[in-house]
Amino acid sequence: MKRNKQHKQRKGFSLLEVVIVVAILAILAAIGIPRMSRGSRGAGDSALRSNLSLLRNSIDLFTAEHNGAFPGVATFTAQVTSFTDEFGATSATKTVTHIFGPYMRRVPILTVAAKKGKNGVSVDGAGDDDGWVYDPNSGAITPNTTATELDDAGVRYDTY
Repeated sequence: MKRNKQHKQRKGFSLLEVVIVVAILAILAAIGIPRMSRGSRGAGDSALRSNLSLLRNSIDLFTAEHNGAFPGVATFTAQVTSFTDEFGATSATKTVTHIFGPYMRRVPILTVAAKKGKNGVSVDGAGDDDGWVYDPNSGAITPNTTATELDDAGVRYDTY
């Protein structure tokens, strides 16, 4: 049998085909990457709302079980993550007197803004590890953010 030279099989891609594929991938990346980064920021905002809800519910439960007293600032983490007695004294284990709590496993971290990753609690938020600002007189807790740190909708995080 004779082989026809016109029916050669092609091996590989032409340069034009490769350039077209690369151009299509670049267009898809230009569209997809900004959308994915907005999605991760939205996830941080959602996690912040969830963490605030957890903290506020824990404070409310503590207050209800301790005759209207709020957790202290210096003892906040211990009081919401340990067993407590009627006066708020903490214990790592449940005892006859330490029957309340724990209200959460650990204080959640801040998921947005400059203090992202911090979970300390203080009155003024001045510490390096302070992710949360807490008012022991009212039981209010807010993220430790500045007035210029905003979510995608332009809402200040410290007003959540």
